[in-house]
Amino acid sequence: MKLARYTIADATTIGVVHDDSVIALSALIPDAPDSIREVLAAGPEMLARLAAALREAPRGTPLAQVRLEAPIPDASKFLAIGMNYQDHADEAAAAGVPVPRNQLWFNKQVSCITGPYDPVQRPRVSDKMDYEAELGVVIGRRCRFVSAADALSVVGGYFVTNDLTARDWQFASPTYTLGKSFDTHGPIGPWITTADEIPDPHALRMRLWVNGELRQDNVTQMIHDIAQQIHHLSQVMTLLPGDLIATGTCAGVGIGMGKFLREGDVVRVEIEGLGHIENTVVADAAVAYLP
Repeated sequence: MKLARYTIADATTIGVVHDDSVIALSALIPDAPDSIREVLAAGPEMLARLAAALREAPRGTPLAQVRLEAPIPDASKFLAIGMNYQDHADEAAAAGVPVPRNQLWFNKQVSCITGPYDPVQRPRVSDKMDYEAELGVVIGRRCRFVSAADALSVVGGYFVTNDLTARDWQFASPTYTLGKSFDTHGPIGPWITTADEIPDPHALRMRLWVNGELRQDNVTQMIHDIAQQIHHLSQVMTLLPGDLIATGTCAGVGIGMGKFLREGDVVRVEIEGLGHIENTVVADAAVAYLP
């Protein structure tokens, strides 16, 4: 099932994507949750109810008539792993970036989350804005101390993301958080594809284009697979429904080629079975906020 958050006629709601249309959850079941995070937390029973209602539902609103929004705008965490593909680790090492021996985690602050087709801002304080195609995971069940064997059972679904990065800010600090958390640098979507539809998330082709030029192309061959990532994180913190995890990128990022993003560039990320996101780079439009 594909769970989307969308806007139509200035009203934002959630629904199920079906046959190039979207049907509001409230039209499927009378006590529909208000957010995708709540749908996932309600578990398989809720998905079964929605699937049953969907079989009898009339055609929804064509996707072309709605604006798709970030499916989970209110995550409590957005965690990302660094250098989790060997080819990317190799290109990083060639650029003089130390390669970690263990899982390397950092926060993308949740204020960076934006929609799948929204513009993304080139920071006024950075000239090294980079892209990273990544497979996203959303947690579906509250969990702690999860074994690797059980870890995939807590996954609620998957999404496409671009771990946009200001490289100069990333490497100016011992932690990556600032360089990974500029406003709009966390586009996610286009919807959440529930875990039952993806039998093997490690077998999905992931590609990224800049202005139509293919830059990244890889089947998700991770050093630390998704189960190992969730197991590792859950030793430290309680993972909650709606928490987001970006699982790493492959070779072909801009820093490796000396090709950073500029205003007007269009970046498209596509993952097999999950859809695509596409974002145009624009000038930083933020104004100063004074107390």
